[in-house]
Amino acid sequence: MELYLNHNQPLVMHIDLNSCFATVEQQAYVHLRGKPIVVSAYTTPNGCVLSPSMEAKRYGVKTGMTNREARMLCPQVVIRSNDPPKVRDVHIKLKRIFKDYSPDVFPKSIDEAVIHFESMERVLKRELVDVAVEIKRSIQAGIRGRVSRSIGIAPNRFLAKTAASLKKPDGLEVITHRNVEEVYGGLTLIDLCGINERYQARLNIHGIFTPLDFLHAPLPLLRERVFQSVVGYYWYRRLRGWEVDAVEFERKSFGQDYALGKTTADPQVLSQLIMKLCEKMGRRLRKAGMAANGIHVSCLYHDYTHWHMGRMVSRAMYATIELYRNAQLLFNRQPERKVVAKLGVSCYGVQPAGTPQLELFETAGEKVRKVSEAVDTLNNRYGEFVVTPAIMMGMENLILDRIAFGSVKELEDLYNM
Repeated sequence: MELYLNHNQPLVMHIDLNSCFATVEQQAYVHLRGKPIVVSAYTTPNGCVLSPSMEAKRYGVKTGMTNREARMLCPQVVIRSNDPPKVRDVHIKLKRIFKDYSPDVFPKSIDEAVIHFESMERVLKRELVDVAVEIKRSIQAGIRGRVSRSIGIAPNRFLAKTAASLKKPDGLEVITHRNVEEVYGGLTLIDLCGINERYQARLNIHGIFTPLDFLHAPLPLLRERVFQSVVGYYWYRRLRGWEVDAVEFERKSFGQDYALGKTTADPQVLSQLIMKLCEKMGRRLRKAGMAANGIHVSCLYHDYTHWHMGRMVSRAMYATIELYRNAQLLFNRQPERKVVAKLGVSCYGVQPAGTPQLELFETAGEKVRKVSEAVDTLNNRYGEFVVTPAIMMGMENLILDRIAFGSVKELEDLYNM
C-alpha cells in the first residue's frame, strides 16, 4: 500500500528543555541541585505542581499533582513557588542561541521552540544532527548550568516534536521516511501530540487502535468518517511527514486572567484586580503598537458557574484607563453578584494605533494616551509597576506574575527584544 511518505531531507528541529521551571530553580540555588524539588503555582498543600525536577520524577511526581500528593510520594521534596523572571531570562538566552543557527525560530511554549532550517539548506555544510549536538553544547554554556534538553529532527513539526519525546531526558532523535513506521510501532495513540482520550475513542470506534493503524488508515476514512472534516486530511498528511502546522496566525486580541488565591465578592477588591489586569494587558497592547475596538470580561465563580460579556466601543482603546473604564462597565452588568474565583479581561478587534490626527488644541483623550506612554517608559526603565494608578496602591502581592501554559502570545514580546 502506497503511504505517500515525505522523502524530503529532515530540516525541522524541535527543542524541549526538560523540567524547565525546576531546573532553572536548581541552577539559581546551588543547595537545591541534585535534590527532588517541584515548582508550583502556590506552595500550599493544594497548590498545583507545574514542574517536578528529574529527581522528583523518579519518585513518581508528575505535573498536575497537588503539593500534598507530591509530598506523599516523596516526603523530602522541596516545594518552590514559580519565579517567571528567571524562566523568561532563560527563554531569551535560548532564543539568542537559536537565532545564531537560523532566522526561522518559533516559540511553542516558554521551554519549547521549533527551528526551521529550510532557508539555511544551501549554506548548511554539515548534518543537522551535528548542528543539534552543537546547540546542546551552546545551551549548556549559555545558561551556565546542568540543563537537560531533548531535540527531535524530522521533515515536519509534528514528527520533530514526536522525536524529541522519544528518549527523555536529554535525547536526540531523528525521524524520516525510513524509520517512521518503526517509531509508530513503539507508541500508543495518546503518545501522539494532539490526540487526547476523546480523539482516541473516536479513532477506536473506526478500528484504529495504534499509531500504525492511524498511519495506514485511508484518507476517505479519516476525512469523511473519523473526523468528518478537513481535520482528517491534515492528520493524513501530518502523520506522513508533510507540514500542515507551520501556520503563524496574526494576533487578534490581548488578554490577562487571574485565579484568585482567596475568592471574594467584594466589588472594591475586584475593581482593583480589573485595573491591574487592564494595566498588564494595556502595556502589552501599547508595546505592540496596537489599539483595540472591543473589550471582554469573564468570571468563573466559586460555585463553578461562569459569566462573560463583550462589546465593541465607539473609540479605539489604547490607554489603560480607557480599557479599565469599559471593562468595569461590563463587569457591573453581571446579572448576579457572586463570589469570584477567576477573573479575566481581554481586548479584541486590534489594529495599528497609528499617529492620531493633529488638532489645534490637544484633546483629553490624546493627553491620556501620552500619559500612558510616559508611564510605560518609566516602568520599563525602573521596574514593573513603579508608577501605577492610585486604585492599584497596596496591590504589590495581588495578581502574581505567571507564565501561561499552552499559549505563546506573551512570548512574542520576548522574541521581539
